[in-house]
Amino acid sequence: MGPYYIPRNVKDEGRILFIFTGKSLIYTAIGAAVGFFFNLILSAFGAMLIGMVLIAIFALIGFAIGTFKMPSIGSFAFTKKVGGEPIDEIILRAIKFKKSNSKIYVYDEEETKDE
Repeated sequence: MGPYYIPRNVKDEGRILFIFTGKSLIYTAIGAAVGFFFNLILSAFGAMLIGMVLIAIFALIGFAIGTFKMPSIGSFAFTKKVGGEPIDEIILRAIKFKKSNSKIYVYDEEETKDE
């Protein structure tokens, strides 16, 4: 008898602490760091509880950006174009586009037919 391949489920082996992938953990840490900055400011005014809530909110926002994908909603033109892509890639593309000062000219077929 020779050796043979035993299939195994490796779908979620890249996850850390069950819900975090490497990318989502990094974005969660960045969001928590931003929230911690606001916590430092608010703790100087004695609003420590509000600062802790802000840490949790910013960490959840970071987790959502690192984990979820843009839904494809048929009634919105924007989501038809970017539906199914990760949110962080969409944000990075938008930042790069704003920095490049590029302009996009869109010509509708109806406009060109009228002339």
